[in-house]
Amino acid sequence: MRVKLFLSLLSFVFLMAGCKNASPSIAPTNVPANTPTLEFSLPIPATLVNPTASKTPSVEKLTLTPVSDQQNVLDLAFEVINVIKADDSVALSQYVHPQMGLRFSPYSYVKDSDQVFTTQQVAGLLDDSTVYLWGNYDGSGEPINLTFADYYAKFIYDVDFADAPQLSLNHRLSTGNSIDNSQEYYPGSMIVEFYFPGFDPQYGGMDWRSLRLVFMQDDGTWYLAGLIHDQWTT
Repeated sequence: MRVKLFLSLLSFVFLMAGCKNASPSIAPTNVPANTPTLEFSLPIPATLVNPTASKTPSVEKLTLTPVSDQQNVLDLAFEVINVIKADDSVALSQYVHPQMGLRFSPYSYVKDSDQVFTTQQVAGLLDDSTVYLWGNYDGSGEPINLTFADYYAKFIYDVDFADAPQLSLNHRLSTGNSIDNSQEYYPGSMIVEFYFPGFDPQYGGMDWRSLRLVFMQDDGTWYLAGLIHDQWTT
């Protein structure tokens, strides 16, 4: 009797051990090491801020600018670029910021010494024969002494920006050696860039051009506060 009881207990132990070994193990849920990168087709549908990028843009911060404001500024940018194309300084003046005026920057680094004109002054600029100092030429450092009409032809509408193949909102699409300080100089701004990635394949994209339109708010309305011409610099 004792032998049978012992054998029964021994069989029960082996049975339980077998069941334990056969029990399936539950693996922890696998969590991806990296979250996916989101890419947007231009125009960018949100305000993407990355003022120091020099290569492929990365999304660094998504601002809380309302979508309606973004659309309003994009609509204004298309209106302004067509007014500029039409050489209509009177129409352009209607978009100028009433307090800040309109600042003209020949290269990406915005300076206090850049020429600034009021709404009334902008209206008559194309008929103004005054030679202004707009800054210094990249490379030579020679002064940029031009009438507004000549400056317009060289540093505003030197290519057909209204037909630019790429557009960005608050993101610089390309860069030379010149520092882009537009976001710092115009805090709270929205900047629309009309961009050509290049024209002659032999230059490998170094002949890119862009025109950036800077919009600032005043009493809830967006106005044009800056025109930044941008290109490869040495």
